Amino acid sequence: MPDTPTTTTGEPAAGGQPAPDRTTTGATIELEGLTKRYPGSGTAAVDNVSMEIAAGEIVILVGPSGCGKSTTLRMINRLIEPTSGRITINGEDVTRMDPVRLRRKVGYAIQSSGLFPHMTVAQNIALVPRMVGWSKSRTKERVAEMLDLVGLDPGEFRGRYPRQLSGGQQQRVGVARALAADPPVLLMDEPFGAVDPITRDHLQDELIRLQHELHKTIVFVTHDFDEAIKLGDRIAVLREQSHIAQFDTPEAILTHPADDFVSGFVGAGAALKRLNLTRVRDVGITDYPTVSLDDPLQHIFDRLRSEKTNELLLLDRKRRPYKWLRRGDLTLAKGSLARAGTLVHDTVTRDATLRDALEAVLTDNAGRVAVTGRRGEYEGVVDMETLMNSVHELLEEDRLDALENQHELAESRRSRTELAQEGGFGEGSS
Repeated sequence: MPDTPTTTTGEPAAGGQPAPDRTTTGATIELEGLTKRYPGSGTAAVDNVSMEIAAGEIVILVGPSGCGKSTTLRMINRLIEPTSGRITINGEDVTRMDPVRLRRKVGYAIQSSGLFPHMTVAQNIALVPRMVGWSKSRTKERVAEMLDLVGLDPGEFRGRYPRQLSGGQQQRVGVARALAADPPVLLMDEPFGAVDPITRDHLQDELIRLQHELHKTIVFVTHDFDEAIKLGDRIAVLREQSHIAQFDTPEAILTHPADDFVSGFVGAGAALKRLNLTRVRDVGITDYPTVSLDDPLQHIFDRLRSEKTNELLLLDRKRRPYKWLRRGDLTLAKGSLARAGTLVHDTVTRDATLRDALEAVLTDNAGRVAVTGRRGEYEGVVDMETLMNSVHELLEEDRLDALENQHELAESRRSRTELAQEGGFGEGSS
C-alpha cells in the first residue's frame, strides 16, 4: 500500500501534488493464525483464524452473536490489536505498521454511519483526504465526486449536517467517507443494520453498483444470511471463536452446506434464497409506455386511448417513476394529474436481486415494478411473468440436482453391495 497516490501512469502529478488514482482496485488480504485473547478470559475471543481474500472480492463474515466476527474484522485495521498471528495486505505485514497510518489506508464503515454530528457532509467526507495531505482543491473535487458516486447531489447535500439526513442518506455518506481517500480495502461492520428493510435493500443494491465500478476488496460483517447471499462473492460461516465452518460461494453453501451448523444458517427455502443470486440485469427488462409531467394533457389522453396496455407510467421532470395512470383515471380526476393515478411506491435497480423484485411486484399487486438507474431515473419494467419463469427455472434445476444426487447415492450403495458380495459378505454367505 504506497503512501503517495499515483496517476494512471504511476507518476506523481505536476507540482508535487499527488493526482487521483483512477486505477486503484482492491488488495489481497491474508490472515494467518489470527488470535485475540482478552485479559482474564479463559478462552480466546478469536482463535487461530486463517483466511485468504482475493483482490476485488467481497467476503462476508456471518455467524451467531458473540462468535467473534466483528473482532476479526477490527483486527484487520488494528482497531483491536491481535494477540498473535499475522495480517498482510498486498503482502505487507500490517501488524508491523503504524496503526494510524494503516487506518488511513483502510476504509471503515459501521452501523449508523458514525458521522461526526458537528461536521457537515463535506467535512465528514474530507476528513481522511485532509489528514493524508491532499490540497483543498483536490479534496473539494473528491467530495463532489464521492457524493455523486453514492447517488447524492453535491450541491444539495455538501453543506448539510448529519441530523438533516435520513438514515439511508447518512449511510451513503458514511460509505463515501470510507472511500474518499481511495483505499484498496473497505471494512464494513453491519453497516445497514439500523435502517428500515426497504432502505436496506436499496443500500445493498448501491453497494453492488459501487463495487462494479470500483473493484475494492470488501470484508463485510452481518448476522443476516440473506444479506450475505445477496452481497458476497464468498461467505465465511463462522462458529464460536471465529472458527470457519464453511468458506465458499453463496451458491455452494446453499446447495451443499458443509454440516448441520451451516444448514441451520441456510434455513428453509434454499431454492427461494437462490433468487438472491440472480440480478434484475440478468433477466428481461422491458420497455413500458411512459408520459411526462411536462406533456400536454391531450397527449396523455391520446396515449392512454391508443396504447395496447390500459396503463401508462407517468415520469416526473427528472424522469423518475411518479404515478401509474390507467384509462379513466384522468376522467375521474376531472383532468387533473395531481389527483389522477396511483403513486409509485416501490422501484428496483438493475443490481437488485430477483427476490427484491418479486417482493416489490407482490407488494404493488399489479404484476410489474419499474427499474431505475443510479439517480432514480426510469430504465424499464420487469414483470411477474419474467420473475416466475426464473423461479421455475431455479426449481427445475434443484429438482434435477436432487434426482442426480439420488442416482449417485443409489449407484454408490449398489457398488458397495457388489463389493461386499464379491468379498463373500453378501446375502447367504456363511
